[in-house]
Amino acid sequence: MTITRLFEIINHQIATFDKEVALAQKIDGKWKTYSSRDLKKIVDNLGLAFLASGIEKDEKVAIISNNRPEWNFVDLALQQIGAISVPMYPTISADDYKYIFEHAEVKQVFVGDEEIYQKALTAAAGTDIRIFSFDRIEGCENWEEFLVSGETGDLAILEEKKEAIQINDIFTIIYTSGTTGRPKGVMLTHGNVIHNVFAVEDRIVVEKGISSALSFLPLCHIYERTGSFCFMYMGVSIYYAESMETIGDNLKEIQPHIFNTVPRLLEKVYDKIVSKGYELTGIKKSLFFWALNLGLNYEPNKNQGWWYNFQLKMANKIIFSKWREALGGNIKQINSGASALQPRLARVFWSAQIPVCEGYGLTETSPVVSASICNLEDIRIGMVGKIVKEVEVKIAEDGEILAKGPNIMQGYYKQPELTAEVIDEEGWFHTGDIGEIHEGHYLKITDRKKEMFKTSGGKYIAPQPMENKFKESPLIEQVLVVGENKNYPSALIVPSITGLQDWCKHKDIPYTTDDEMLAKPEILDKYQKEIDRLNKYFGKWEQVKKFKILNNQWNIETGELTPTMKLKRKVIHQKYAKEIESLYS
Repeated sequence: MTITRLFEIINHQIATFDKEVALAQKIDGKWKTYSSRDLKKIVDNLGLAFLASGIEKDEKVAIISNNRPEWNFVDLALQQIGAISVPMYPTISADDYKYIFEHAEVKQVFVGDEEIYQKALTAAAGTDIRIFSFDRIEGCENWEEFLVSGETGDLAILEEKKEAIQINDIFTIIYTSGTTGRPKGVMLTHGNVIHNVFAVEDRIVVEKGISSALSFLPLCHIYERTGSFCFMYMGVSIYYAESMETIGDNLKEIQPHIFNTVPRLLEKVYDKIVSKGYELTGIKKSLFFWALNLGLNYEPNKNQGWWYNFQLKMANKIIFSKWREALGGNIKQINSGASALQPRLARVFWSAQIPVCEGYGLTETSPVVSASICNLEDIRIGMVGKIVKEVEVKIAEDGEILAKGPNIMQGYYKQPELTAEVIDEEGWFHTGDIGEIHEGHYLKITDRKKEMFKTSGGKYIAPQPMENKFKESPLIEQVLVVGENKNYPSALIVPSITGLQDWCKHKDIPYTTDDEMLAKPEILDKYQKEIDRLNKYFGKWEQVKKFKILNNQWNIETGELTPTMKLKRKVIHQKYAKEIESLYS
């Protein structure tokens, strides 16, 4: 069947795979599963319930919840009647909820739990917005009761509504988290995302109709959402992780073949593995770091000779096999996106027969512009894959990546002037990223255009590659390079406490409190040596001259990170203005 609207993926899945497990969620220690036919029945009834409640074509309904099957039910049901979903991050503030409710003219809201409900209630105060919940919450209408109201509806009417939906109809408005200012509402059509689903099909190596995926990145972000549509289209069973804390346990339990992630999580997995390596003793410790060193020098598409190959084969048998077991033992592909992956992590994971494939895109591009082909011949470490079919990419004179194709958004909702700033008269979308094209179709990202700054000496500094390199140190968790209009760059460093504890143990330094350790001369000296070691990878004008260690983790809740784990540079600059100034006094 030809798919031109996203909700048609349900019928495609039934006709092609008829999955026993289409979606699954763990409740009270047991997995509750929904088949392809369960999915269709619930989505149809929910669509009728929306019609009965008065929701009409192009009206907006917000979804604010952690990942769970109900999220998909509401999303797909709204698509079938031509209504527009407005997905939102559960972690943002009630003030942000209120802004989006008003800007998008939201009619109804579906929330996941009590905490989200209370924020939504505050944001909707004084309006006639109806709120429904997925969890049972006192005083809130429950989604299952709402679902029942559609069970007596006329399916023929629903079919009429579905037939009226066009490929270029907007199905969602996604408010980008943004690193500055109010979020913008990105309008995406069925066609935008369907293009992406088809464009990445050949980049996914799992077995159709049989494989399973673990989902934990927020569905409100287009990366995981488009990924989910792709999984549904390919007949991949989707299991939702219980929480970010249980990912490790869920991987072992489900033994999935694929999952989408962000580099930050892979960094934490790697750091945890290395930390366990430091706890080993004797021959076991020597073998661990022998294997790790082999991995750090791995080149996927280069034959390094029989001796290296023999050693790597042994390392895979003795050491790396345990890494694969920790990920469930069946992983065929890990997709990494949303920010830059450290090349050393890609090398190590590929050497351990854990393929990590980088991709690139933005909410405005639905999101995929480029994606890695998951094999040793086509993978390129340090690049974000090949540009996908039907998408054109060119590099502007100033190095900015421009993209054109059927995946480009329709614009920012109610903000034509902002749309005109990023989509030029020829239809090129200006990504704001700086990059290069290699071998004709491999894309490499070098920095964010707006994040580059100039020193007082007139030299340009690209902070992202530097920060990515500094994070290779096991002692550095997070880092921000500063120095605009100053005579040299400096850095704010958030230490890896686990890495520091491991180092202290290795050096027989008694560990007391974090504050006390971070003030010790020998610890500061170690950080200086790490900075000196990594500075060698950069030009003299780029090298960090001074740094400040902060004993405060940057996270989403405290405002330094976006929901996709990007640094909010403006916020950090404001929060730590005194510390930054001290680096230049």
